[in-house]
Amino acid sequence: MQHTLSELAKLTQSTLIGDPEFTITGVDALDSACPEDASFLANPKYRSLLKETKAGVICIDRQTPPEENKNFLVSDDPSRAFQTILEALLVTPYNSTGFEGVHPTAVVHPTAFLAKDVQIGPYAVIDQGASIGDETKIGAHAAIGPGVTIGRQCHLHPHVTIREKCRIGNRVILQPGAVIGSCGFGFTTDAKGRHTKLEQLGIVIIEDDVEIGANTTIDRARFKSTRIRRGSKIDNLVQIGHNVDLGEDNIIVSQTGIAGSVKTGKNVVFGGQAGVVGHLEIADYVMVATRGGVSKSITKPGKYAGGPVMNLADYNRQQVHLRKITDYVKQIEALEKKLKELEEIS
Repeated sequence: MQHTLSELAKLTQSTLIGDPEFTITGVDALDSACPEDASFLANPKYRSLLKETKAGVICIDRQTPPEENKNFLVSDDPSRAFQTILEALLVTPYNSTGFEGVHPTAVVHPTAFLAKDVQIGPYAVIDQGASIGDETKIGAHAAIGPGVTIGRQCHLHPHVTIREKCRIGNRVILQPGAVIGSCGFGFTTDAKGRHTKLEQLGIVIIEDDVEIGANTTIDRARFKSTRIRRGSKIDNLVQIGHNVDLGEDNIIVSQTGIAGSVKTGKNVVFGGQAGVVGHLEIADYVMVATRGGVSKSITKPGKYAGGPVMNLADYNRQQVHLRKITDYVKQIEALEKKLKELEEIS
């Protein structure tokens, strides 16, 4: 695939600075692009690369001054403009499955309902009473349990498992290996220390426009529902416990663990490997840094870090002090020595 800069300017709704007939055939990062590539600048700290890059065109925002003798596409969102170019150049027939409709090896229970234009890949299983909405795609070896409902225009990649009675909204994306509705971790322990399983008979509800990463697991509730609200995006290898209520437009980064019955507000962000103790509430617009450990409810918006978490500014000050701890110890030892000498003199 190839496009002229005039075509890309129109496609991305950007202002072109440079040669409208210049042709682009690929994409790459600023530091490795060649003259036939498009690139972009989304972070000001890489601005120095604008002079060095060999990219044929660079997507920049309206605040970035263009370099002379280079081609630029100027817009409010250079990252989105670059993504549009990437999709125009790199999307091929191999970006989607070659199987259409319901594959003959798929097993669909006679009581399951498939709406129009549903695709079901090889060896997928659709159990009794399941309902699949219009234009939804289900990949190879996926397992859709009894009574599951899935909305319109969803995309379930291979090896996704959705257990019984869970409800999936519209335009939901489940990456390979995601497990929705696995049993919550619940047991009773008797006087002899033996554990008996508590049957988890609730469900998981995933609302519209949610994306869930590869090998992420979301546990079903014990008797009500675990809920992932509209627009939330969950990375790979995340564990969400039973009865969690995840708010709208949350972002949960890889290897985060959220224990049971946690409730988060809207636009909450957890960095990678963050952890949240069960039965807590997290306010709107809270950001928890990588490896942050949340042991108490957070009632105010803001940035938090550490284990247990604290206000980010306090955490940064603490880290500065910790880096100087050896110096502090030496100072204390010197002061103790002087104090001892003074005591001996007196």
